[in-house]
Amino acid sequence: MLAAGAGAMLLGAACGGSGVVASNDERLVIVTTISPITNLVANVVCNRARVVGLVPEGVDSHTFDPTPSDATILAEAAVVFVNGLNLELPSVALAEANLADGVEIVSLGGSTVSPEEYIFDLSFPEARGDPNPHLWTNPLYALRYAEIIANTMIALDPAGAPDYRQNLRRLEERFELLDTAVRQASATIAVERRLLLTYHDSFPYFAREYGWQIVGAIQPSDFAEPTAREVADLIDQVRAQNVVAIFGSAVFPSPVLEVIAAETGARYVDELRDDDLPGDPGDPDHSYFGLMVFDFRTMVEALGGDASALDDVATDNFCDSAIYDG
Repeated sequence: MLAAGAGAMLLGAACGGSGVVASNDERLVIVTTISPITNLVANVVCNRARVVGLVPEGVDSHTFDPTPSDATILAEAAVVFVNGLNLELPSVALAEANLADGVEIVSLGGSTVSPEEYIFDLSFPEARGDPNPHLWTNPLYALRYAEIIANTMIALDPAGAPDYRQNLRRLEERFELLDTAVRQASATIAVERRLLLTYHDSFPYFAREYGWQIVGAIQPSDFAEPTAREVADLIDQVRAQNVVAIFGSAVFPSPVLEVIAAETGARYVDELRDDDLPGDPGDPDHSYFGLMVFDFRTMVEALGGDASALDDVATDNFCDSAIYDG
């Protein structure tokens, strides 16, 4: 067993069905924020609820500002799942102002790690008070997210408890496979080569769990461009540590990383995704597991490792899903 603003998008998960959400749909409305959380919730609840993700894919979750129409959606919510750790403050503020009495905002990150386990680092310095919020890149933490989601839904909808428990068991099995595969793939890279220089500072909890080292991140805490001095320091660090590959974002191009690669001779791989699921809605890999397998495979192979252990991790969703504008 494991240890531990185009408006909202409406996801109707219909197990074995068409996925079409009728206008007279009376199921519970579950509101979420970022795509990895939206996908985990959808795979826990399947056809027992409508899942609405507020943050559109391809939008920076740190700076996303919800629209007035999102207030209407929140007013219908039975529960709101957020990452927490100050990732989605505008969305949380809007929820607090518009939720019906007694509706809970569940902070998955805040319920997964204690303050002693927070990581303060390059883009999230302790002086600013906001810990790095990207817990979901550690599969063991994402499993805890799924457990919290299932337990919350069981309390909210007791009649659905057998379904929620069954879907959680399926997720637990897949998380166990993913955890094992990441450890096996990581072991094919010498420890001194498991170095990550990325555009966004998304992988410290992954690195701490699996024996990798974060060299740096290009996007600073205020989400501006790094200074010339900061870039020069990163170039010196890449050379000193013999970093063989650096990783950009598939969504946000970074000329700075291109400069660092050109100056150091490191390979530039501009394909990583922080919370933007691969492919399009309805594609087999458009899922939390598709995201993690894609990122881990990209990192391992770019650093000369063998990522074949990840081939055994399924990335499809448990339910036939369709996404609609909310």
